[in-house]
Amino acid sequence: MGLITEPATIRRASPSDASALTGIAHSAKRHWGYPERWIETWRVALTITPEFISNNEVHVAWIGGEIAGFSALVAVEGKLWLEHLWVSPNQIGTGLGKALFSHAAGIAAATGATAMEIESDPNAEGFYKRMGAERTGEVVSEIDGEKRVLPLLAFNLG
Repeated sequence: MGLITEPATIRRASPSDASALTGIAHSAKRHWGYPERWIETWRVALTITPEFISNNEVHVAWIGGEIAGFSALVAVEGKLWLEHLWVSPNQIGTGLGKALFSHAAGIAAATGATAMEIESDPNAEGFYKRMGAERTGEVVSEIDGEKRVLPLLAFNLG
């Protein structure tokens, strides 16, 4: 892919962006080749509602007049979580994910948080580690009788 050919503009998401963000989350998850029945299992988790956008720090990256990716920060029990970071499959490898991650980290730091917590898809762990996050644990679950291990990471904001 290479580098972003057109600069991305990152702005606060609007509740009216919900459908576009949901589409990006679903297509990016499909990019990793998961079975469609798994995508259906994750449908609720991958659906971005207008209320979610209104109640959290959700930002979108615009390229060429369309939304190409987004990030979402969510405060839970005194911790700040990078709940979503998705880019359109045609933008994977262009630097857009790095730009969104850096933007989210800046917002997280501005809140006074000392770390940004991440529950990662296994396919994205390498990306987060390249950004400087460190593995702190894992969440083990099962889907279709298969063990699934989700890495837990933290990005130090200090």
